[in-house]
Amino acid sequence: MVLAPPPPMPVMPSDTAVAAARAYAVHRQGRVAFAIVDSHGRLRGTASARSYHSASVIKAMLLVAELERRGERPLTRTERKLLEPMIRRSSNTAARRVYRSLGPEPVLRLARRAHMRRFAIPALFEARITAADQALLFARLDPLVPRSHRAYARRLLAGIVPEQRWGIPDALPAGWSVFFKGGWRDGLVHQVARLERADGTAIALAVLTDHDPSERYGQATVRGIAWRLLR
Repeated sequence: MVLAPPPPMPVMPSDTAVAAARAYAVHRQGRVAFAIVDSHGRLRGTASARSYHSASVIKAMLLVAELERRGERPLTRTERKLLEPMIRRSSNTAARRVYRSLGPEPVLRLARRAHMRRFAIPALFEARITAADQALLFARLDPLVPRSHRAYARRLLAGIVPEQRWGIPDALPAGWSVFFKGGWRDGLVHQVARLERADGTAIALAVLTDHDPSERYGQATVRGIAWRLLR
């Protein structure tokens, strides 16, 4: 007897959920873009090729570029003392020190490896990013990090301090893990995440906003989009 193959897993998020997130996004104040790499690897979103200033979202790229530079060699204590506050507390001082050591080329090389199409880095926190490019980066996060440093990178991106766990983490249903980085300053709120479920489902989401009337409003926009996609 020949057993029939199991039915394919349904796509996450559904077309209905993506449509609901799009309808919500276009009615929010400011400029809103999002991109999602769904559980079948498809890239969808709204205004996902629009360019924004990165603010602190660039720190996730600095982390991956620095770990790539180290290769399979262990991190030094000094390196950990920079990378951990840069990601977990979003320390600008630590990010500037990492970037001074790296320079732009390793970050640009990472962008090419992640198949990012519109990335540029004229200055650290003024890097130009799109929702599509950031979602692609987080969708491919593990293969971009040397094997010996993957658990460390995931631990940092999962260990953001409580006061910065707004937006996508607030929208997560039970049973999901989140690895993410946010960026914010006057009128600008971004968040990018990789979301994983115990059954192996994985998606990547980037929500970028600017011209927000307030930081709280931008955070609510991020959460509202994520909630509609994940419910």
